[in-house]
Amino acid sequence: MEKIKDRSEVEEQYKWDLTKIYKTEEEFRKDISKALKLIEKVPKHENTMLDSAKDLYDTTTIIMDTSRLIQKIYTYASLKYNENIADTSSIALREDALNLDHKLSEKAAFYGPKLLKCEYETIEKMYDEYPKLREYEIYFKRYFREKAYILDEKSEKLLVSLNKAFSDVESIHSSLTDSDIDFGTIKDEDGKDVILTNTNYRNFIESKNRKVRESAFKQLYGTYARYKTTFTSLLDAHIKQTSTFCKIRGYKSSLYSLMYDDELDEKVFTTLVNSVESGLSPLFKYYKIKKEILGLDELHIYDTYAPIVSKYERKFTYKEAVDIIKDVTSVFGEEYSNIIDKAFKEKWIDLIPNTGKTGGAFSGGCYDTYPYILTNFQGSYNDVSTLIHELGHSVHSYYSRNNNPFVYGNYSIVVAEVASKVNELLFAKYMIKNSKSVEEKLYILDLLMSLFKGTIYRQTMYEEFEKFLFDKVEKEEALTSSILAEKFYELNKKYYGKDVVVDKEIEYEWERMPHLYYDFYMYKYATGLSAACYIVESILSGKANARENYLEFLKQGSRLAPNDELKIAGVDLTDKKVYESAIKMFEDLTEEFEKTYKEYIKK
Repeated sequence: MEKIKDRSEVEEQYKWDLTKIYKTEEEFRKDISKALKLIEKVPKHENTMLDSAKDLYDTTTIIMDTSRLIQKIYTYASLKYNENIADTSSIALREDALNLDHKLSEKAAFYGPKLLKCEYETIEKMYDEYPKLREYEIYFKRYFREKAYILDEKSEKLLVSLNKAFSDVESIHSSLTDSDIDFGTIKDEDGKDVILTNTNYRNFIESKNRKVRESAFKQLYGTYARYKTTFTSLLDAHIKQTSTFCKIRGYKSSLYSLMYDDELDEKVFTTLVNSVESGLSPLFKYYKIKKEILGLDELHIYDTYAPIVSKYERKFTYKEAVDIIKDVTSVFGEEYSNIIDKAFKEKWIDLIPNTGKTGGAFSGGCYDTYPYILTNFQGSYNDVSTLIHELGHSVHSYYSRNNNPFVYGNYSIVVAEVASKVNELLFAKYMIKNSKSVEEKLYILDLLMSLFKGTIYRQTMYEEFEKFLFDKVEKEEALTSSILAEKFYELNKKYYGKDVVVDKEIEYEWERMPHLYYDFYMYKYATGLSAACYIVESILSGKANARENYLEFLKQGSRLAPNDELKIAGVDLTDKKVYESAIKMFEDLTEEFEKTYKEYIKK
């Protein structure tokens, strides 16, 4: 295994260029001082904020300008920190930046309550008085959209206090799953005793050795079974807290509240669930084929993650990866290609691992910086896929920030995965078309189908489960460990079908899911991939203006509600055809998967 380099040993061409943010730490410190001075000016506007249109503009602008500067400071500090999380100086920089954000929040706390004491009609009249104020029109509309569910000042303060008083169940959940629970040991592929953790479980469930997979599965969920009462209590407390707060504010349901926050109609959620439920047959066929390929009399849940091709070792140089990425994204035209070129030439990317560097990958940056990318590229297929995925995020950010003022420069979390998944799908399709062997093609097809399985089918199943829990609580019915286990098992039976043995241990999978504490978050993964499928099909089929419409979508920032943004790209999340298109793509992949396997066994 190649030795991980120290940061100082990494070639400059593989590092991002943060000097484009600050050339020296002195520059960074000067901006901190500047931000502190701006923060201190903010409260001076409290008593005059609504005296005139200009006063409202000045108050809003100084808060925006201060926030913008703090984001730049934090971006630099955070990226430096991620270069080496053990570097104490970087930790200190990051803490300094975080403190600025806290201070601004404290000093600007008056803004929202004061603004909402007005009627929106009052604000509308101000636009003619001071036309520059119209820059914030969409921003104000979003503020006032929440007004119907904002309580009086005394009640709001009480809710804040109550919220603080409740235990942070998400943190407790994380502590239990990642630190406190001992999952014991299992035998690895070499017959050696290895420690099983919630984190490394994936390595074992994807093992080519069936005994390892079975052992990991039964050991992990058998351990979770012993803690069912604790996890039920945690989840019950969280759901009760969320639903109670929604009820106090006057929302008709928790689902309505959380979809309202996302600026979406509940129909998005119900259409997704109904469409996926109606499209389970391709998934069942995939499992049937996998059972045949693996040569098993019975396909258990722990077998569904087994690799189809046991040995795939193709490695990509960075140059090869860049050339492929440029070729794949050329489908978007010259403008998009030029931005991709900028990413490589201007050194947006911190490419390879070094000692202390954050693992995984992300796209970061802010309005006044490059949309930087961190990866840990080592030449695998997944590494290239990850890089083009993150470039999807970064190009989306580039378009968004360069076509909108700061206040609308970021896009909604609802659409955040669309551009990255579009790139990821195009890359997979490109690699399937240009695969160098049957083994390679089969390997990529299986990976791509696993993406659909995990992102559309499994996430939708989890949301069905979450909706069931909230419905029970809102009807004031009890949540017990047996009810949760029974419902989760029932849903797994429905989504796996008759060709998979649904092992009883799966009843407790919900215990390890942190997203259940994020409140109706998981559907965004499914809608994001579904939207990406629809866009990819539209572009590749040569649909009129599909490419141009997609690029226009990328430029919207947050000016529109998420679904209105997506409609520019031809996607309506309330329309079942979006999800049917994704399921059709999965069905076509299943056919190709079966055909490729037949070629594979003939060799």
